[in-house]
Amino acid sequence: MGGTKSSGTISFALSKRYLMIDTHAHIYLDAFKDDRDVMMERLREAGVERVFLPNIDLESILQIQQLVAAYPTMCQGMMGLHPCSVKDDWRQVLETIKTELETGNYVAVGEIGLDGYWDPGSLPIQEDALREQIHWAIDAHLPIILHTRDTMDRVIDIVAEEWKTGLSGIFHCFNGTTQQAERIIELGFFLGIGGVYTFKSANMADHLAPISLDHLVLETDSPYLAPVPFRGKRNEPAYLRSIVDKLAADRKNPVEEIISVTTQNALTVFQQKDV
Repeated sequence: MGGTKSSGTISFALSKRYLMIDTHAHIYLDAFKDDRDVMMERLREAGVERVFLPNIDLESILQIQQLVAAYPTMCQGMMGLHPCSVKDDWRQVLETIKTELETGNYVAVGEIGLDGYWDPGSLPIQEDALREQIHWAIDAHLPIILHTRDTMDRVIDIVAEEWKTGLSGIFHCFNGTTQQAERIIELGFFLGIGGVYTFKSANMADHLAPISLDHLVLETDSPYLAPVPFRGKRNEPAYLRSIVDKLAADRKNPVEEIISVTTQNALTVFQQKDV
């Protein structure tokens, strides 16, 4: 479809080929309880066709179920235990989450991983929980969605140690180096590119410059990490376009190409045919 100039930028009506996918958003949280329906309409108008919802803990299971039931064509759930939710009772909690994964309709195991920022003392049990959930994904032929705050190299090492044919997924909120990106790609995983990419201090354009667009997917991590020019505000999937625009400018690719390729990458990760 043709574009028209407006205030120095290019705007266009997205054809079905150019619909965006938010591969990681917590829009079921209470941060959206007062305007969730309006927020959902905004993301639709912005050209976001599908949003994938990562689980956090036992409480968020019902929240995800309710949102998927309300928007079955737009929202899809994932099931896992977030590393920040791994406590002393993690084995019992994982039993419940595993049952939910096996009996529900989920497209990935996540959000799982390691977090060395909030509670580094729990990293040993976080590693145990991560390895167990990777085994679930291998058995169920599902992708994994990985959280790697202050633990990127360790998570890459664990995935490499546990890797078996068919295991893939997304390193969520990727903010690492070119070398780390290359290791991730060698394992058959994708890089989740979100609001941090637009932060000048992150220097992500340089780190990702040698990395093919074929290895990138879009995400927001809503309500967290809103991109420039919304930084500091509540994030939401409609802001994906700001990330796309920054990628397009940095890589000198048309916006349509950024959207088309990252959408196809997301469909590949989640083993889906079309939006």
